[in-house]
Amino acid sequence: MKNSDKREEIVLAALELIAEHGFHGAPMAMVADRAGVGAGTIYRYFESKDVLIAEIFSELEKKVVESLMQGYSRDGSLRERFIYLSTMIIRYFMANAIHFKFIEQYMNSPYGVSLRRERLLGKARDIDLFRHLLQEGIDGHALKDLPLPLHFALAFGPILSLLRDHILGFVELDDALIQKAVEACWDGVRRQDAPG
Repeated sequence: MKNSDKREEIVLAALELIAEHGFHGAPMAMVADRAGVGAGTIYRYFESKDVLIAEIFSELEKKVVESLMQGYSRDGSLRERFIYLSTMIIRYFMANAIHFKFIEQYMNSPYGVSLRRERLLGKARDIDLFRHLLQEGIDGHALKDLPLPLHFALAFGPILSLLRDHILGFVELDDALIQKAVEACWDGVRRQDAPG
């Protein structure tokens, strides 16, 4: 097995175990066992479990953004871009449920709290597509006069809940239901007197 293959096996094993058992339920020894490597081998690639978790999140975030950017046009209306990005994020996570489980745990753990705070209250990064979109809508008075964190909750809270329920088998999302859900989220944040 090549070094890059070992690293990938470790990342995949950690991703699977964390998605199944949470951060604390996936000790490094278990990750090593699932990856088929010695426990010490992990530390050749990752200084600590915290570094492993951070690198997995970073890699997943890049994959999600790359997926969202396929076919995305910054020239569309605010509504068109919102609908597109929201629909694509649902489809991505439906196809990659393990990524959803990991990212959701990450964002709701001490690992993700500072990142969430920075995204909502700090300076936006280039890859913060949703933040840029919502801020544009707030600045242009196309969205309700609410703070950015509330817009995130209204726009994406229902989407996260639907994804969770779909993954758990409580609801079966199809194209029609996705479209209705995304439109409802848009209606939840847009100003009623604004177009769209």
